[in-house]
Amino acid sequence: MLKLVSAKAEKTAQAIILDGGAAIAVAGDITNNEAIINLIEKTVGFSGGKIHIIVNNAGYAWDDPIEKIQDKQWDTIIALHNTAPFKLIRAAAPYFMVKDGESRSIVNISSTSGVYGNAGQASYALAKAGLIGLTKTLAQEWGPEYGVRVNAVAFGAIKTRLTQAPAGEYVVRPDGTKHAVGFHGGYDEEEKWVGDIPLRRIGSPTDAAQAILAVVSPLFSYVTGQTIMKVSGGKGGM
Repeated sequence: MLKLVSAKAEKTAQAIILDGGAAIAVAGDITNNEAIINLIEKTVGFSGGKIHIIVNNAGYAWDDPIEKIQDKQWDTIIALHNTAPFKLIRAAAPYFMVKDGESRSIVNISSTSGVYGNAGQASYALAKAGLIGLTKTLAQEWGPEYGVRVNAVAFGAIKTRLTQAPAGEYVVRPDGTKHAVGFHGGYDEEEKWVGDIPLRRIGSPTDAAQAILAVVSPLFSYVTGQTIMKVSGGKGGM
């Protein structure tokens, strides 16, 4: 599985380079301490000794009604969505706790499930709500002295590998067990899902990326400790 992920990441990096940009791909298990350290080291080496932006985006759901959730399910989702972002930010602290006048920003990817809850997603909803708490705390810790902005983005329905998982594509956990990346064909029949979305469409990866780009850009230079709510086409209230 890691080889597959590495190949996909490398393909994306090469596409960026061919388009005139600069990029590297660093594959690894974000719940593994050594992989986190390797990611920081490779990033710092590539960027000339600095890190300016972190987007904590890794994640997937492992859903069940609360009475059926097993310890392994619960522990895995919390480790992936809460512990891994914390450890990554902690490892990157020396590159954010600096006073050089340069803009630095962290974006934690939450979900409308973490804002409103969602039946069958107790572990996922709690983890995504936890990211909001981490966001607000870190904004207060690193904002006053270092000027680091920390925000969260709560997405709704977006067509990603989580919701449009190709049949047979799995996450392989450290113990060797497999878990489907998402649910196959989740939004294939879009008309079934858009009735309560004011914009009447499912969001695209580009929609999601543009929301994150806006948050890390100078346009949001005076915004920190916030959750950009309902990046969901308006679903959940305006």
